[in-house]
Amino acid sequence: MNLDFRFAIASDLHIALPQTIWDHKGRFHLVEVGIPALESVLEHLQQLDLDFLLLPGDLTQHGEPENHAWLQQRLSQLPFPVYVIPGNHDIPTLAANQQSIAAADFPHYYRQFGYLDDQLYYTCPLLPGVRLIGLNSNGFDDQQQVGRLDVQQLQWLEAVLAEVKDELVLVMVHHNVVEHLPNQAHHPLASRYMLQNASELVKILGKYGVKLVFTGHLHIQDIASCQGLYDITTGSLVSYPHPYRVLEYRSGVEHDTLQISSHRVESVPNFPQLQNFSRQWMSERSQPFLLKLLTLPPLNLPLAQAEVFAPQIRDFWADMADGDALFDFPQFPPSVRHFFEQCSAREACGTPRLIDNRATLLL
Repeated sequence: MNLDFRFAIASDLHIALPQTIWDHKGRFHLVEVGIPALESVLEHLQQLDLDFLLLPGDLTQHGEPENHAWLQQRLSQLPFPVYVIPGNHDIPTLAANQQSIAAADFPHYYRQFGYLDDQLYYTCPLLPGVRLIGLNSNGFDDQQQVGRLDVQQLQWLEAVLAEVKDELVLVMVHHNVVEHLPNQAHHPLASRYMLQNASELVKILGKYGVKLVFTGHLHIQDIASCQGLYDITTGSLVSYPHPYRVLEYRSGVEHDTLQISSHRVESVPNFPQLQNFSRQWMSERSQPFLLKLLTLPPLNLPLAQAEVFAPQIRDFWADMADGDALFDFPQFPPSVRHFFEQCSAREACGTPRLIDNRATLLL
């Protein structure tokens, strides 16, 4: 089947109307730029011959009904189809409270954007020969939110895939499916960004030849692969470098290809130098995170030593978020230096692997 189409991804919008913004000193995200950044992205995308837009979760800052309502109305004005899934910020609790909608309410806000009923996951045709599966990775254990696909959803997924005939399947899920950081599934800071049962999902997708999954949550630009599955994660519109992606799928004689290009919001009203301001904002607020990174496993440095090293890597997370980062800290002990080298975009042989922002995948 000849498939040629173009689509876009914008993730972790964290939409927050002014009256819903929490203004506290350590706030990591520039949520006040969320709405103008989205408007900038949509202005660009409407100039393209776009077939559809994917939004892989964290549409709102804290699941506020007024933010969901605002986004639903804004998306309904677009000239191309949009498909969404919930992130952990969209349905932070099972039951509604004074701040957030209930988990079960999410599909009601997004009937035009993938959801046909009250189920929190869905499948729908995107184009002739192309199918989307939108999954819900927000589970709850004793009211505590976890990243996991429940048994019922996995059974539903396998049943859907078993019925797919001659269609390209794209999967969208908020939590990461493939590791984007060294030992991410077991790292005390990074594991919460992965599906707890990612291996089960990878096995099912592999069984039915699914090769493309689109995620968010981690707020970095990264492309990772495992067992023939590509996990393309996209950074957040409210965090440096405020990126989004435009992707083109093309059928070929020997291989189909997915060409990926990344763009970023350079400025919005009140933030004319958004990139510089945002990078500095992130680096200035990274100290608590860096101290945890250095003192927790696998590094386990004494706090006093971590306090010396942390200022030297103040831009580490900004560089990770940017994608295609290369790290070398020769002043650090060998074990610490090796850890950060593992975070680099390098092949096993040490060759730079600059594919996080611009790449052509052979499928």
